[in-house]
Amino acid sequence: MNPILMLGIIGVMYIVIFGGLALIRREGLSTQFALESLGVTAFVAIVTYLTNTSFHPVFFLILIYLITTRVRLMVDLGNFLSNRGRQRDAMKVHQFALRLYPDRTSELVVLVNMGIVQLRRKNPESASELFEMVLEKCEQGGLGIKYEAACRYNYGVALQQLGKEAQAVKQFNETTIIYPNSIYSKAADIALQKRRKGQGGKSEQTVNDT
Repeated sequence: MNPILMLGIIGVMYIVIFGGLALIRREGLSTQFALESLGVTAFVAIVTYLTNTSFHPVFFLILIYLITTRVRLMVDLGNFLSNRGRQRDAMKVHQFALRLYPDRTSELVVLVNMGIVQLRRKNPESASELFEMVLEKCEQGGLGIKYEAACRYNYGVALQQLGKEAQAVKQFNETTIIYPNSIYSKAADIALQKRRKGQGGKSEQTVNDT
């Protein structure tokens, strides 16, 4: 098969598969993701044509993946550092991710994780502001239910630490509704059960599986 045609097919299939996964996660289709994928495909195809060489499909997939998921990879790195107690380094990584021109969904994911880091840094007020910002922005779509559940549960934890128990309970309830049987829903349900048994008062722990 013609190497340029093969690159084109791989590029289109990449968009279809990853775009389909985004729909399954209820994140919606990202125009920026599609344009970036097409741009990388066109660039590699042009280089292949001008140099009269072939670009190995595996290397092409690695290249397009690294470019289009650069923000999510930074989020993973930031979470890795955060889970090991390196909150300052994690925050720097997340802030760097915001400078990599993320699409709408990726930006919201970064903000959710920044809020969680702020909670772990004992800064619930800043965390609360970040979570509130995410929930306002996601009203227009773009944030999957997993990340919304992560945002709402940890927002509840932040509100609890600020002494806003009623608002915290509301977020815990929302978490159990939007993503049942998830790690966030289970943590929220435990928090609600404590309050029904009169065991409230002690702050819940942050949960992050994003």
